[in-house]
This record gives sequence, C-alpha cells and structure tokens, in this order.
Amino acid sequence: MAHTVTHTQEAGSLVDLPRLRRFLMVAEMGSLTRAAVMLDSTQSALSLQMGALERECGGRLFHRTGRGVTLTELGERLLPRARSLVRDADQLQQDMRSAAGIPHGDVVLGILPSTALTLVPHLLRKIAKHYPNIRLRVLEGSNGQIDEWLAQGRLDIALLYRYGRSKAPNEEALTEMDSWLVGKRGDALTRNPTVPFIRLDRLPLVLPNLPNGLRVTLDQQARRKNITLAIAVEVDSIPIQKELAIQGFGYGVLALHAVQRELEAGALQASRIVSPGIDRYVTLASTTRHPGTLAGRVVIKLLREAMSQNVLNPAMSAAKVA
Repeated sequence: MAHTVTHTQEAGSLVDLPRLRRFLMVAEMGSLTRAAVMLDSTQSALSLQMGALERECGGRLFHRTGRGVTLTELGERLLPRARSLVRDADQLQQDMRSAAGIPHGDVVLGILPSTALTLVPHLLRKIAKHYPNIRLRVLEGSNGQIDEWLAQGRLDIALLYRYGRSKAPNEEALTEMDSWLVGKRGDALTRNPTVPFIRLDRLPLVLPNLPNGLRVTLDQQARRKNITLAIAVEVDSIPIQKELAIQGFGYGVLALHAVQRELEAGALQASRIVSPGIDRYVTLASTTRHPGTLAGRVVIKLLREAMSQNVLNPAMSAAKVA
C-alpha cells in the first residue's frame, strides 16, 4: 500500500527540525550507529527518535539490514522534502543574520583531492581569522561526483577541473594550469623541463578511469597525433597514482601542485607536457538548486583571491621540478 506524506503532516508535527536533521544524517550514513556517533547521541536514543518519526509518517522510513539501514519507498519520498525544509530553515537563519551584515552559517564546498590538500587549509585559516561565524564543510570527490552533488543541491559551491572553457552560466574559470608527466626519481624522460606529447606513445601510464575529463582529453589528443596510450594501471585515487609513479609502475599526468610535496622531497620528477599542452581550468561552480548566501559569497571571494595569489601554483625551482 502506498504511503503519502500529507501537507497537514508537513505543516504539523513533522516540522520538527532537529528530528528531520537526525533523519537526514541516518539516511546519509546508512547506519544508526554511525549517525549516532556523528550526532553525539546513542544508537538506542536515535532509534527511538526514528521510530517516533515513522509513526508520525504512518509507515516505515528505513529497512533494517545486517549492514545498516536503507530507505524505504516512503523514506525516499520524505528525503527531498526533509532536505528542503531543513535547508529553508537554515537559509532563513542565515538571511536574518546576513541582514545585519554578518556572514554566518554553513557553506558546503565540493573539491577535488588534488586541490584540497593545498587549498582547504588556506581557506580555513582565512575564515578563522576574518569570518569566525562561517563553518566550512568540505566534500571531496571526483569531477563526476562533484557535478552530481551540485545537481542534487548537496553543495553550495565547488571547484572542478575542466579541459576547455566551460560555457555553463553557473561556472567561471579561475585559473589555467598545465599538465605534467610525473615519473620516479632518476627517470630520464621527466628529467627534462618539458616533454612533447608524442613521447607519451606506448609509455606506461597510470591514469584515472573513463569517463574522467583528463582521460578523454588525452585519448582525443592521442588520436590526433596518431599515437597509442598504453595504460599500465587505471586508478582514480591521486595518492595511489603518485605512489605507483614513485614505485615505477608507470607515469602519472597531474597538475604540479598535486605533486608539490613529492617533488620537494625528491621522490618524484615532473616534466611539463607540450606540443600540445594539456591545459586544465580550475572552475568555480555554484549550485542552482537553492539561493546563495552571504557566507557562500564570502567563500567565493576567498577562493577568487586564493587563485589570484597563485596558491595552487607555488613557485618551485627548476631543480625541484626536473
């Protein structure tokens, strides 16, 4: 039998924001135990609260399994409404504070692993010093994941890589970066400052899986140059890509800031790919699923400033790069 969440219910007892927040946490974690830890509660107390919410909804919201919980059909229908109610309440609170000119509230940033290590500490320092009422929440993922989270409204803003300038109205290119061929210490090919693209012919490469934007761009250029890309290992994790390059399993193709520490330590070498170069744009995107906030606009301003200060492109000597 189908269950519905009525307008009367939504307007009445279901608008218990703390309870809805707990419901959203359980749905996100897929586990009462993990959600209780995140909420600084106990599993038994959280289970009682979810049971009360189920009685108000007139049906079960979760299937209990040996591995945790999953949403029922009723739970799936409640999920977007609960997100909307909680988001609207948060927005109202932020708007009230913003009316006094005080940036306040959560800002959810989606970011790539290769940029997070450098950029997130920089942002947090700026926010702690100048905007203590802003709480930055960070979700790390691949380009594809971040695009999906933006479309779902789970993010406020995001930093992405685009290979070619984006024409989306909610995106702006902040900076352009080269791509570098990364090899182990002592490697002859990456000892040079630059490497022509055709030298990638049949070179063992450690690259992310398709449909990653870098892979698509490399494949397109390889066809134009009539060369063959020999994929030694397909792995999406940048830390694993770097470790495999260090151990000599193959060459990575990465942005320079992603290997800054390894270059400085002498564990890796990097040579800029040229003729043609593989240009990547760091793009700032905003969700279209809900309005922006003053706090979000502040974080956007800080991100623009960070790019203008070249935070992701630290100056490094030629000896460290090659």
